[in-house]
Amino acid sequence: MSEGLYDKLHDKLKAYFGFSAFKGNQEAVIRNVLAGHDTFVLMPTGGGKSLCYQLPALMMEGVAIVISPLIALMKNQVDAMRAFADEPGIAHFINSSLNKNAITQVRADVMDGKTKLLYFAPESLTKEDNVAFLRKVKVSFYAIDEAHCISEWGHDFRPEYRRIRPIINEIGVAPLIALTATATPKVQLDIQKNLGMSEAALFRSSFNRPNLYYEIRPKHDVDRDIIRYIKGQAGKSGIIYCLSRKKVEELAELLVANGIRALAYHAGMDAATRAANQDDFLMERADVIVATIAFGMGIDKPDVRYVIHYDIPKSLEGYYQETGRAGRDGGEGHCLTFYSYKDIQKLEKFMQGKPVAEQEIGKLLLLETVSYAESSICRRKTLLHYFGEEYPLDDCGACDNCCQPRPKVQAQESVKLMLETLRELGDKFKADYLVSVLTGKLTSLIRSYGHNKSPRFGAGAPHDDRYWGAVVRQGLIMGLVDKSIENYGLLSINAKGEAFIDTPTPVFITLDHEYDTQGEAETVQVGRGGGVADEELFAMLKDLRKQVAREHDLPPFVVFQDPSLEDMSVHYPTTIDEMQNISGVGAGKARKFGQPFVELIKRYVDEKEIVRPQDMVLKSVANKSANKIFIIQSIDRKMDLEDIAHSKSMEFDELLTEIEGIVNSGTRLDIAYYVERAVDEEKAADIYQYFKEDAQTDSLGEAVAELGGDYTEDEIRLIRIKFLCEQGH
Repeated sequence: MSEGLYDKLHDKLKAYFGFSAFKGNQEAVIRNVLAGHDTFVLMPTGGGKSLCYQLPALMMEGVAIVISPLIALMKNQVDAMRAFADEPGIAHFINSSLNKNAITQVRADVMDGKTKLLYFAPESLTKEDNVAFLRKVKVSFYAIDEAHCISEWGHDFRPEYRRIRPIINEIGVAPLIALTATATPKVQLDIQKNLGMSEAALFRSSFNRPNLYYEIRPKHDVDRDIIRYIKGQAGKSGIIYCLSRKKVEELAELLVANGIRALAYHAGMDAATRAANQDDFLMERADVIVATIAFGMGIDKPDVRYVIHYDIPKSLEGYYQETGRAGRDGGEGHCLTFYSYKDIQKLEKFMQGKPVAEQEIGKLLLLETVSYAESSICRRKTLLHYFGEEYPLDDCGACDNCCQPRPKVQAQESVKLMLETLRELGDKFKADYLVSVLTGKLTSLIRSYGHNKSPRFGAGAPHDDRYWGAVVRQGLIMGLVDKSIENYGLLSINAKGEAFIDTPTPVFITLDHEYDTQGEAETVQVGRGGGVADEELFAMLKDLRKQVAREHDLPPFVVFQDPSLEDMSVHYPTTIDEMQNISGVGAGKARKFGQPFVELIKRYVDEKEIVRPQDMVLKSVANKSANKIFIIQSIDRKMDLEDIAHSKSMEFDELLTEIEGIVNSGTRLDIAYYVERAVDEEKAADIYQYFKEDAQTDSLGEAVAELGGDYTEDEIRLIRIKFLCEQGH
């Protein structure tokens, strides 16, 4: 490549894109591409990856073939390139959205030398007529965008990406540039092997996004929490990711019902509606897009101020990619994720039926996600370490764990014991096996290896799995332990770890978070600083609840649960109508128990001269109500609960959760007909008596612990529902 071409680089950057300087590694990457070398680019979202192949394509002879996974991404980039250049044929795409006439025009522009960038989906690239056409064309280079799709260990694996290299060989060999915003060392190796570019020059930008604030919250009353949050972000753009299309539609409808300009986006919608909703978001006719992960790849909206995950993603790479769509302009970006271990269990259920190897990969990726969510280590440090990058500070000042740190405990001896145990085990085991040995959990695998006979088996038993999980992660973060790249997840002690055993140094760790999946133990706070309930009023309401419970000869939790009292001490309802807007309080419960509570709150508000926040009334939406009505009517007709669940495509535990919600909102359901068939009479009597006489709360965990292993969770939940209906309504 001539020196003259290099000299033109900055002129062309200014002429085509309007920039006077390159960002980060862009110039070095482009020079490598212009020199005709294979190039591997690891650059976070917002780092300017697309420029790395767009500018050299404009400067080189021939046409650059860009392989991209999404039609929306192609259309965006082609439109952007046409806006930069005078010649509309400078960039084209060929995919399933084009008719024959359009494809003929594209090919004519390519053959006339007008086109410098030609975008393909991998499925289109492999079609015989496209391969035959491209053999006639001079290809300047191939660009594989979103290259992580090649790897089974990536967050968005696509089998058709594995066929790219053979097709390139068939069309004609030319230099390659592979680009991705997310790749662990394991994924990076997989990409290079599959594309046959192990000798490629690697350009790695820092994965740190200092303008992003990372936060994980317990998934408790999540709809209300999201609406409160968005109401506090007036005029700002945000994306909410959900795992299912059904949840996308329900949540979008709920937000609209509560006065928020929101739209849905998922792959099940027709293309015209998807495109219209995307454009409305880009043009700020809507503030919020509720979407599955089908939305966002290549969407060039730099001022997204928050990304909310309604459900925890399946992998940390997916999480990083999706949160990376916030604050691409360098401005503020809040990454808020709602987490419940129950969601992880659902994701594991979805894997059943898939090939064993795929299940194994999926479970290991989920384990990393759980570790990130529950860990109290700096979120930024954990994320960057996952991608093979060290973060030097202990406090990033921009995540919940650093801004609201938990107390630290001395763990020098624990780290030493963990390392000694790992040294004894060797390099053939993963973190969960190491933790099981430390805690003395006798599994069939441990027995088969004979590690139950080791003097270190159970040596860490005074602490639980959660504690030792935190110790292992600390060892990884400190660089005392290595995680194998080739055999994903296998741990081994390294030289630095051996040195620590010989000369231990002080280590402090923070214990992991415990997220209560039933939502009974956490008070959800609003925003980064939080909106704490009125503690004085909350204490008064608890006293009143005891009094009302005594009058009705009921346990206090049957009157109102703690989250309802907390909500009252935030919103100060002073009428029965307002009381019905409180979480867990329906019309029936409000009428039966509400009057003394609203009278107390009214007196309190008047005496304290409190201005009440009445702008947050969570309205329900029709489709959710229709679901509840169907359940109520089906129970009235004495349908088997299994049949009700099947008709609504629900798991049985999901149906019980819906029924519990209906009952907690004040509707009385008679499920005695089903309980008589499903639960042994003596068992039913024992469980009922427990809730009537012994229970201090309606906690399922406490009931299971108290009643013992002879009773299943479903049996306890069914009797709890029956008890609440008969005694609390």
